[in-house]
Amino acid sequence: MTRWQTCLNTSTIKTTGILEKIRVTSEAGFDAIELWINDIYEYIGRGGEVRDIESALGDHGLTVPCMIALRGWGEAIGPEYRIMLEEARRRMELAARIGAPLVVATPPRQSCDLTQLTDRYGDLLQIGRELGIHPTFEYISFFQGAQTLDVAWQVVQNVGEDDATLIADAFHTWNSPSSEKLLKEIPGHRISHYHIDDGNPNLPRFQQTDPDRVMIGDGVIDLDAEIEMLVEIGYNGMISLELFNQQLWDQDPLEVARLGKQRLDALLLSHVN
Repeated sequence: MTRWQTCLNTSTIKTTGILEKIRVTSEAGFDAIELWINDIYEYIGRGGEVRDIESALGDHGLTVPCMIALRGWGEAIGPEYRIMLEEARRRMELAARIGAPLVVATPPRQSCDLTQLTDRYGDLLQIGRELGIHPTFEYISFFQGAQTLDVAWQVVQNVGEDDATLIADAFHTWNSPSSEKLLKEIPGHRISHYHIDDGNPNLPRFQQTDPDRVMIGDGVIDLDAEIEMLVEIGYNGMISLELFNQQLWDQDPLEVARLGKQRLDALLLSHVN
C-alpha cells in the first residue's frame, strides 16, 4: 500500500521564527519539516545555536528530509566559482549536521549553458559524496537557467551518475512549458522529493511567480493527475507543501499548517492503493 510521508516546507509559514516553525509543523501533524538554510543562518546571527534547532527537532519528533538551498553555483565565473563551491560545502555540512539527506541545488536566474550546468551539478554531487549528503537538482518556472521539468531531467541524465536526482514540483511544471506527462516517464528513484502547491486561478498561467501560489485545493492545477503519475512511477518519497503566499503569512501559522495538512491528507488518501 502506498503511504507517503507528508512534509511542511517552512516557506509556507515563512514569517514565523524557526523554533516556532518546528513546533507548528509538529502540532499540525506533519511527519517532517523542510528547512531553509538562510533561516538557520539568521537564527545564528541573532545569537542562537544550531543545537537549539537540533533539540527542537528532537523534542517534536520531526525529521528533516531536505534543506534549501545551494545558489550561485551554476552561473559563477572564474574565481567566483570556487567561492560558490566553498559556500556550497558549508551549506552541505550544515545540512548534514541537521540530519538532512538532501539539499536543493537551485539553477541560475539567467540563461546558462546546459553543459556548464550539468558539469557543475556533477561537482556538487562529488562534494556531497564526501560529506554524506545528496544535492538534488531543482527547476524553477520563472528562472531562465532551468525552467522546465524537461531541462531538469536532461541535466540529471547528462550527468551520467546514478545518484543524480531532481525535485519535482507541481507549480513549476504547470507554470512552465514542461511536457505534461513527462513525470510518469521518470523512474521514481530519480525523483528525490516532491513539492506540492497550486496555481492562482486569477492570474495567467506561465506568468506566475512564487507569491502567486495558493493553498492546494484553491487553485487550478490538476493535482490528482500529478499524484497519480507519482503512483505510476513508484515514487515513495516525501510530499512537501511549499507555498509563498503573503495572505497565508498574515494568518495564524498553525491554522495555515493544519489546513494544508488536512487538504494534503485528503488528496493523498484518494490515491492509496
